[in-house]
Order: sequence, then structure tokens, then C-alpha cells
Amino acid sequence: MSKRFFLSLIIAATSLFSFSQEFSVSGKLIDLDTKLPLEAATVFVESVKDSSLITYTISDKFGVFNLKGRTQASKVNLYISFVGYQAYEREIMLEENRVLQLEDISLNGQIESLGDVVIQGRRAPITIKKDTLEFNVASFKTKKDANVEDLLKELPGVEVDEQGNITVNGKPVNKILVNGKPFFGNDPTIATRNLTKEIVDKIQVTDTKTDSEAFNDENGDDQNKTINITIDEEKNKGIFGRVAAGAGTDERFEYAGLMNYFNNDLRISALSGGNNINSPGFSFGEIQKMFGNPTYINVNGSGTLDFGGRVFGGGDGIINSRTAGLNYADNLGEKVEISSDYFYSASNSYEDKIRNRENILPEQRYFSNLISRSDSNSDNHAINLNLKTKIDSTFLIEFKPRFNYTKGDSRFTSSEETLNEDMVLTNSSSTNKEASREGKNFKSDLTLNKKFGANGGFVKFSIENEINDTDNDNFSQSETKIFGETPQEILRDQFTNGNQQSNGIEINTNVRVPLIPKKVFLDLEYKFENQNKDDTQFVYDLDQNLDTYSLLNLDQSTDFSNVDRASTPEIGLTYDSEKFRIRLNTGYVFRSLESDDDLRNINFENEFNAIEYNGNLRYKFSEKTSLYSGFGLSNDVPGIRQLSPYIDVSDPLNIIQGNPDLKPTKSHYLYLNLNNYDFQSRSGMYAYVNVNIANDRVVSRSTIDPTFIRTTTYDNVDGYYQIFGNTNYSKNITLDSLRTLNFDAGIGINASRNVNFNNDVKYASRNFSYRPNFGLKFTWK
Repeated sequence: MSKRFFLSLIIAATSLFSFSQEFSVSGKLIDLDTKLPLEAATVFVESVKDSSLITYTISDKFGVFNLKGRTQASKVNLYISFVGYQAYEREIMLEENRVLQLEDISLNGQIESLGDVVIQGRRAPITIKKDTLEFNVASFKTKKDANVEDLLKELPGVEVDEQGNITVNGKPVNKILVNGKPFFGNDPTIATRNLTKEIVDKIQVTDTKTDSEAFNDENGDDQNKTINITIDEEKNKGIFGRVAAGAGTDERFEYAGLMNYFNNDLRISALSGGNNINSPGFSFGEIQKMFGNPTYINVNGSGTLDFGGRVFGGGDGIINSRTAGLNYADNLGEKVEISSDYFYSASNSYEDKIRNRENILPEQRYFSNLISRSDSNSDNHAINLNLKTKIDSTFLIEFKPRFNYTKGDSRFTSSEETLNEDMVLTNSSSTNKEASREGKNFKSDLTLNKKFGANGGFVKFSIENEINDTDNDNFSQSETKIFGETPQEILRDQFTNGNQQSNGIEINTNVRVPLIPKKVFLDLEYKFENQNKDDTQFVYDLDQNLDTYSLLNLDQSTDFSNVDRASTPEIGLTYDSEKFRIRLNTGYVFRSLESDDDLRNINFENEFNAIEYNGNLRYKFSEKTSLYSGFGLSNDVPGIRQLSPYIDVSDPLNIIQGNPDLKPTKSHYLYLNLNNYDFQSRSGMYAYVNVNIANDRVVSRSTIDPTFIRTTTYDNVDGYYQIFGNTNYSKNITLDSLRTLNFDAGIGINASRNVNFNNDVKYASRNFSYRPNFGLKFTWK
């Protein structure tokens, strides 16, 4: 009986796949009136029986399409969809001839079709609208109860790794929107792992743009992508959510919950989560992986458990974290959009450490042994508001205030000793610290955008202000012993009262003048930045007689007033067409840094004036192939503490002094990106290379004396570079309507050269690594 059943199963499976036969349909699309070819139209076929998608493609620059697929059906429905044209559909018989060459197909333009409006017929699986790639969610099958992340993994050209990072044709996605509005800040997994596919209508992919760039029709960031999740209008009302919890050995736990209320433009979402498995931020994390997508468990060399890339027991200490948040978005009338969120995060952590280290110097080596324990608590509250007012079609006002409040405390104890090569004790130290911190940050950004004419000209004005105020108190007891020919013992019992305040402003004015309407533009920009910083650290020694911290320690105390001011005029030229885009921009930076120490006579002022430039280009060979490239020169000035000649002796074994003669770092960069992807076959390749070169790079320069006391300053070095690149090829082979085979291969390289100092000896270190990868995936629906 079992043999008959097994034989019947083989016969049934064989006959099932034998009925799936290859077919191809070719043709050319032209405009009914002009007879010109139509590029980037979506052509697809569906089953007559159940309307399931069989295959699809995009017409090329000659209007030619070639559909290839496999099906058991004797007839299929052919659909053609193109922005601004009436949809086309017809039934095709496959009984006698499964290789069809159709006559030219003329599409009728619609007078009432404007911009990106699609004249609705049958929904296409993929639609290209100017710079937007749009996926029709209903055309892509997933498992039941799939979330958005599961959906993204099924879209051609989209990849999602175990941490939820998304790439589209090799470019990272750095922004996720829901119905065009932010969803809980910058963590994409909150949306992709917690919103279900069943409520989603479309997935739209564009180059990342600010709201101002989108309004002014500017080009965005071609190195990063934005995904907009469009909710189905019929399901854009109601309440839905997810809750989950998990527990494990050693009292480990994780919980998370997300509730959403959608009512057309109104959206209210609330979340809460927590864990003690060192999982930062909010996500269903291990809960999803353990119960939704089980992955392998690997015990690595350090004895920790690795669940698909997330390490248990690693990191700095054990962290117990908690999060809660509320998100609100709505349209107030036809002209005002508002979105805001409140986010609370808290953590408690502790760490016990035992470290034995061998330190290798050019002419000798020494050993250090450390035992330490630390614990800390922190609470953070963040409020964000995004308000957009569209006065009319030419005038947009944006206002984005943000407030953050942080409070925390920590405790730290350590005992450390240093020995020379003969294992003779050279110095030792013990420390006990207790600190508290309270910080407030307010940031606001006001932007005015005014378009003039119909040829792409505009004026943009923005002003950004940021205010910080941080108080910290620190109680510290330490004992330091230095042995050798001149032994010392340094005892400290101190209280430090610190305050850091800063007030910064940045003003930008941009003017774009069209030289050739909608094609060539002259860009003029002026940027002014000013930041004032006050940094006080008053250190008081314990008065043994009064038993109070009242003796000011002038050597360790500071009272700095710093000013960082810069103005940058810039000029640029942009050429923009459908196939080719290039932008060149250059500016000159006038920068000054001033610092005054009110406790001692340490005052300096440095001027840093330099030219900067950047450029980028894009060339679209076809809808399948595109080339991106960019280059630039920037100048990074040293930090004020790196410039200040003040000698920091807060740690007797590590003394630090700045260098007022430092130069700014000159950084050159170049990138090149090539994409070639066939949406029909879901096959293609991408390659990119990035080159970074820096001269006058600021590095630390330390010397260690015979008792192994470290003295550090800073210096400029030349010769740094980093080159990294990757190329990847994927091939999707459709065996039949149920089975597909995906082949993926690539290689990444990374080469770098760093220049540093080891005990005042200058040296260069070179690193080269390559990372080949190969993947094979078989899918049987």
C-alpha cells in the first residue's frame, strides 16, 4: 500500500510540473498620435482563471517588450499600464503557438491625465513614475499574516538583512514613511516589522529627499532611498496592533506591543517594550525570530550564543531597557500637515570586568591588569513636532521643534596595576566614582520655500537654532602610586561640579535661477554658522578640617568660553534631463575658532579658510541600467580641546594637552555606482566603489615614560586612505509556476591605510580584506 501511494505521489508531482510550459509574448508600444515608442510601460499577464500574476516586464527605450514565463493555462490575459495613457488589455490564446510576436500596440493618451495620474485599468505589479518605483502589493504573494518586512523580501531588487536594514538595488534605505509621514522617528523596523501586509496598498521607492527638496522639485540624495508605505484606503480606518512576550533562562525576558488607530489622514500609534538581552530600541526582535522566523543557533568561540546575528551575553555589560512612545499624524484642513511623537527610553546596566592586557611599544612592552565594576541608570524623554503649511502651490512653510530631556547616574570602581617586561610593578591605581547628570536640549528648524515662475526657480530660507544645557556632579576618590627611582603617591578625594551650555544658530539662503527652463540652473547659496559654548568644571578637594569639599583645585578646574563661527558663500551649476543629470558646486569657508579660559591665561584664536567643492552625476542608459558618481573636497577643523594648550591632569597616569598649531583635515571622496536590473526576470547586478583620502588628519600622539605614565597631544598626518567596494550578481530562474531557483554571487573588498604614533614613533598600518559571497535559494510555493 505504501509503495503504491509513494508511486502515485511521484506520478502526480511529475504530471503537475509537466503541464507547466514556457511561453513568450513580444511586441512594441507606440503613442497613437505621435507614433513614438513608449519606454517604461508595465506589461504583464495574469491567469484567466484566478487573476494570479504569471509574469511581467518593462518596455525598453524603443518601446519593445518581451514577456517570458511558464504556465499550464491555454489562455492568459495581457495587460499594459502606462502613466497618462488608457490601459490596454486583451486575451491571448496559447494552445497552438506559445511564442507570439504581436503587432505594434498603440496606446491612447488621456487629455485629463495630469502628472503621475494613472488611468486605471488592471493594476500593474510595477509602475515607474518619473523618479518613483511603485510596487502593487496585491501582485506579490507572501505567507499568511506577513508583515511589511516579509513583503519587502519578495519585491525585485529589495534585500532585507537579519537586523532589518533594507537595500534597494544595493542602495541603503534611510527613511521609512507611512502615507507620506514619519512613523516613530528613524527606526525603520518599527514600521516594517509591526505593520501587516494586509493593510498595505502600495510600496513606493524614491531617492531620499527633504520636504523642501520635494516641494522645489530638487534632486535628492541618490545614494540613499526612501520607502513610502501607502495604506489601502478601504483599510485606512480601524484599530489594529500586536503584542508579544518571551522569557528564558537566567531571568532573561523581552516584551513588546504596538497599537494603531487609523482614520484616513488621522493616525495615532502607541508602543511599549522592554528587555534585558541587550537589544536596543524597539522591535519584536528575538520574539519574532524565535516564534516567527526561527534561525540557527551558533556557539561562537567566546562562548556566547548567536541567534541569527544578535549576540546574547556579549557587549558592554548587561542592559535592562524599557521604551514607550506615542505618534500622532493628521491633516488640519487642506493646507496644514502635522506629525508629532513622544518617545521615552530608560535603561539600567551593570558590568563586571577583568582585563589582562599586553601593550607593545617599539622598544619594549608592558602589562596591565584591571578589575572594575560599573552600573548606571538613565531616563530619556524626547518630543518631536513636524508642522507643514502649504500656503499655495508656490509657498511652503516648515517648522520642526524638538526637545530632549535626559537624566542619569552611574557608579564605577576599579583597581589597576602596570608591570614592566620583568614583571616588576611600576604603578598602580584604585578609583571610586559616583556621578549624576541632567541634560536638556532644544532644537528648532524653520524653513520657507517660495517657487517663482514655471521653469524650476525658487528661493529657500532656513534658520536652525540649538540650545544645550547639561549639569553634572561627580564624587571621586582615587589613590595612585608610582614606583621606581622617583616614587610618588597621589591621593585625591574630590567633588566636581560641571556645567556645559551651548547656543548655536545656522542660517541658509538658497536661490535657484533657471538659465534654460527646467534644464540648466544656477544655484547661489550663503550659509552662516555660529556656536557659543561655555564649559565649566570646578573641582574641589576635601577639606579634612571642615569635612567639606571647599578647596578649589585650580590645576584640574576649567572655565572655557568657546566660539566657532563660519560663513560660506557657494555657487553651483546644475544640468538636469531625463537621461543625464550633473551638478557642480564650489564654495569658500571662512572659519574662526576662539577660546578663553577664565581661570588661567590660556586664550587663542585660529583662522581656518579653505575652498570646498563637490559634484555628482547620474546617467540612465535605460530603465534597467543607470550610473551614479560623485566627488568632493571637505575641510574638518580640529576640536577646541584638541587645539587648546591647557594641560589636563585629571588622570595622573594619562596627561593630555592640545596643540594650537593643528591644521584642518582635508578629505577627498569619490564614489561610483552602477546598477543593471531586469524586473521581468528578477535578475541583474550592481557594483559600487568608494574612495576616501585625507591629508592633515588629526591623530593622537602619545609618549610613555619609564614608569608608564602616558602623555598625549595631537598632530597632523598625511597618507590616510580607504577604498571599499562591492559587486553582486543575482539570477532568478523560474522552473514553473510553483518553483523558482535564485542564484546570488558577489565579492566585496576593503583596503585602508592609517597613520598613527606608537610611543612617539610614527608608523603606517595597511589592511586589505575581501569578502566573497554565494547564495542559492530554492522556493516551492
